[in-house]
Amino acid sequence: MVRYHLPKGMRYSTLDEREKFYRDEFELERVRRWFEGRMKKVIFAVVIGRHTRIYPKKYEEDASTTIIIERYGDLEEVRDWILEFMPESAYYDRNIYDEKGNITGQELAFDLDPENLTCPIHGTLTDKMRRHQGLSFCKLELQMVKDETIKLYEELKKTFSSIEIVYSGRGLHIHVSDERAFKMSYKERRRLARYLKGKGYLIDEWVTSGGMRLIRLPYSLHGMVSRIVIPIGIDELKSFNPIEDQRCIPKFMKP
Repeated sequence: MVRYHLPKGMRYSTLDEREKFYRDEFELERVRRWFEGRMKKVIFAVVIGRHTRIYPKKYEEDASTTIIIERYGDLEEVRDWILEFMPESAYYDRNIYDEKGNITGQELAFDLDPENLTCPIHGTLTDKMRRHQGLSFCKLELQMVKDETIKLYEELKKTFSSIEIVYSGRGLHIHVSDERAFKMSYKERRRLARYLKGKGYLIDEWVTSGGMRLIRLPYSLHGMVSRIVIPIGIDELKSFNPIEDQRCIPKFMKP
């Protein structure tokens, strides 16, 4: 198994640590508040061990599969499902569904990951892939992706008013919850993604256009780096350091 190079202080979580986090630290009330006014019927998903290759033995055949969680009574039951799978990552579906399951819109989001930057030390994504280190990143790339996020945020503020930033565990996500953003068509999203890429902004077009509808669940655990996914204010982003910030460090990583 190839282990990805991560900044000092970050590492893969064990199964026991994942279980401890979701049993004792996973803040369901904050998850509940995240979706208030955003969407009602939420579909969740988990990936058990695609990148870390750490998974319960009984789910070996499904370790790399995206498992959808759509039948549940409440968030407590969602947590029960997560505890059953003990995944390396948890997501939610950005699509908006009506009572009949029809898609009526989608949350607009932007994904900025450090490995997509050209690092003066580690090179381009192609260079990293050649070394089988496509998901690796360093402290410098982490700082660079924060700078890119701030620039994109300022660009988006020219058009949208309700914008939130989430530290995803490795990189950063920008969520736009303006009502008109939810109603944008696939063509409009793709046009926006290509426009921003054309202006030099670092984004994953597949996420912004809606081709990839899953996005990491706030307050979940990123099991590849042992960090908690948390919203971050734009005013604190520049000084934010996930290697040391206690808000995103799970208890099992603390002395």
